[in-house]
Amino acid sequence: MELTFNLLSEADQQLFLWLNGVHSPVTDFLFYWITYKYTWVPMYLFLFYVVLKAYGKRGGILLAVSVVAVILADYITSGMMKPGFERFRPCHDPFIGHLVHNTVGCGGKFGFASSHASTAFALATSIYLFTKDRLAIGKWLFVWAFVYAYSRVAVGVHYPGDILVGALTGIFTGGGLVLLSNKFIIRLV
Repeated sequence: MELTFNLLSEADQQLFLWLNGVHSPVTDFLFYWITYKYTWVPMYLFLFYVVLKAYGKRGGILLAVSVVAVILADYITSGMMKPGFERFRPCHDPFIGHLVHNTVGCGGKFGFASSHASTAFALATSIYLFTKDRLAIGKWLFVWAFVYAYSRVAVGVHYPGDILVGALTGIFTGGGLVLLSNKFIIRLV
């Protein structure tokens, strides 16, 4: 089991170094702004407006459940997984840290799993599942979530494995809360 984990970890490091090594001043600038959390506030406001306009009062409940999914996904990754697994971020890794192209500072010591990926995919999943009957915006959120999550590799603070597990955490969290809310809350409205 340990051998398998070590092989996966080494493959993750090699993939990270390859992906992180493909950069230019233009991509550095773009990924700096893509990964910056406040860049997306206008999109969030627009998303809230579109959902509320399409669903009215029910839209408020849908958005509240989506916000809870984002908060829960963040707690799972940042509050439980990072301190539980204690896997160094690439930029803090004593073996490859000197090879990392880092453009935003390193952040906390541990990076498994990515909370940027978990929260983005929790939002995309919950909005998609709630709105797929009326709005096309939900499926486009997955494109945004992927680019937003990938930006964490490009700026040097997460391994691809951190992103993958974070994305899966967000998908399961968002999907699970939608299922629960459809069963217990949405029927009442």
